[in-house]
Amino acid sequence: MSGSFGQLRSQARQLESQTESLFLTYSSFSQHTATTPTEEENRVVRDLEETLAKREEILSSLARILDSEQLSSATKLHHLQRHKEILVEHQKEFVRLKSAVQNERNRANLLNTVRNDIDSFRSTSSAAPVDPRREADYMLNERSRIDRSSSMVDSILSQAYATREEFGRQRAMLANVQRRITGTASRIPGINTIISKINNRKKRDSLIIATLISVCILLLFFIR
Repeated sequence: MSGSFGQLRSQARQLESQTESLFLTYSSFSQHTATTPTEEENRVVRDLEETLAKREEILSSLARILDSEQLSSATKLHHLQRHKEILVEHQKEFVRLKSAVQNERNRANLLNTVRNDIDSFRSTSSAAPVDPRREADYMLNERSRIDRSSSMVDSILSQAYATREEFGRQRAMLANVQRRITGTASRIPGINTIISKINNRKKRDSLIIATLISVCILLLFFIR
């Protein structure tokens, strides 16, 4: 992905805002969940996945730009680190929302299954004794439901493991950025002395202004 640091950073900010808007839309599915994912829900999930992937590519491009500079700006390094932190937060939020939607869907499917079983029992309670073949079919259906539930749990666990690995990679990237910031600050001669002088001057100016204000208040008091 080509472009200057400023252009890529502008794209990163736009994609962050787009991600937050998609989160608002996706969170509504946890309140009104269908038994199966709708086309709109699938579209929002695809948009979120694509947006997060684009943001990772942009941050990688920004990191390469800073690596190519002989002396990286501390401000640019700070901006890159902040964008990476926001990306990690959004990835966590995406996993949380997916889990909330899936849990709500599992609950809705369970309620539908219970209602169907109750209706089936009521319709056959006054009939002849249970046919052994019918009972065997019922047990097979129950076994299938259990297998599907196990598959969903395995899928959620796989997503959780993948997310944990991604968080580990992001932590390594953030640690690398922190080392670069520290190295850049150490290569600039006298930066700590300059910062100390600036802080001392601010304190002195604040003391002078406070003194003038106090004198003016006392003069107004005595004049009255």
